[in-house]
Amino acid sequence: MFRRRSSSTLAIIGFAFALLIIALDQASKYWILYILDLDAGGAGSSIEVLPFFNLTMVWNRGISFGLFQAQALWQSLILIAFSLAVSGLLCAWMLRATRRLQVFAYGAIIGGAIGNAIDRAIYGAVADFLDFSDLGFSWVFNVADMAINVGVGLLLLDLVLNSEKSK
Repeated sequence: MFRRRSSSTLAIIGFAFALLIIALDQASKYWILYILDLDAGGAGSSIEVLPFFNLTMVWNRGISFGLFQAQALWQSLILIAFSLAVSGLLCAWMLRATRRLQVFAYGAIIGGAIGNAIDRAIYGAVADFLDFSDLGFSWVFNVADMAINVGVGLLLLDLVLNSEKSK
């Protein structure tokens, strides 16, 4: 029989997962920027990894898919504040979460949002480098972006699974 975990235990798991996402995101960006030095060749510098996958350096000054470009410092500060506000709201929700899927979803989104906010605070833009454009996906992204998208997907899955149970 499965034991139901308390919301505080689940929240600890979710926060640990968020920290893992932040660490993976920042480590991957460090590797791209300082070990591979992909930024030295300028924006658009690329290394082919597989026929359908490249590491391509792009500095994203906007939010998802490059929307709402922040050219001035005050604009970057607004995007950082927005990321932190969303993360704070999700932290509050995670403290009340009762399901594992919820806390992993919240943790992924929080970790991704904070990972990208760290980039904005340090560089004024987000380092993107995962490039699958040869598969028809024309956006370059990073680990934080993947975490945010997976987190949203997990929230939707949780909603579907739990709406079925309530019927």
